[in-house]
Amino acid sequence: MSNSIVNDLLQQLQGDRLGQIASQLGASPSQTSDAISAAIPMIVGALGKNTQTQQGADDLFGALQRDHMGGASVGGLDLGGLLGSVLGGGQTAGRQFDGGGILGHIFGGAQPRAEAGLGQVSGMSSGQSGQLLKILAPIVMSFLASRVMAGGMSSGSLGGMLGQERAQVQQQGGLGGGLLNAVLDQDGDGQVGLGDLLKIGSAFLKR
Repeated sequence: MSNSIVNDLLQQLQGDRLGQIASQLGASPSQTSDAISAAIPMIVGALGKNTQTQQGADDLFGALQRDHMGGASVGGLDLGGLLGSVLGGGQTAGRQFDGGGILGHIFGGAQPRAEAGLGQVSGMSSGQSGQLLKILAPIVMSFLASRVMAGGMSSGSLGGMLGQERAQVQQQGGLGGGLLNAVLDQDGDGQVGLGDLLKIGSAFLKR
């Protein structure tokens, strides 16, 4: 297991798991893979921004304990079982699968921009990109909960870990970093905009 949450999740959301998500969305596996590669860094990076304050870190830590640790274990996360429950609309003890509600907490008023931006750079419809984010949000949260439990983390160490993840996403740039900047840049200070992301996405999809 690498230290990077983003890399670990991207590695695990391959093969049959990727096929399940693509089937649910009605998209091709390659398009779904490209969209996940942009969406996971955006979600984790946004969580890193939210936990820059102690209050934000405390709020996330509390949410993980309250809604996402019931089925987690120190030994790790049963990602296959979790994905099946998320896609099937079911419930697992102690886990909350309200993807839309989770996205609202992560992105706040920027949620529509996150969905639109992901659709623009991946070529998915707005419905598909929104559905994908709702699938991925509880998976990211449950993955974080398992990391917190395994590492015996406090809210402070959780915030520190996510801050490092956000910095790494932005340093690496690419589609995930550009999308994160475009979605979270509220004040027009020259960060990448959605128009630039369309150019990035076009080149990305023509690989």
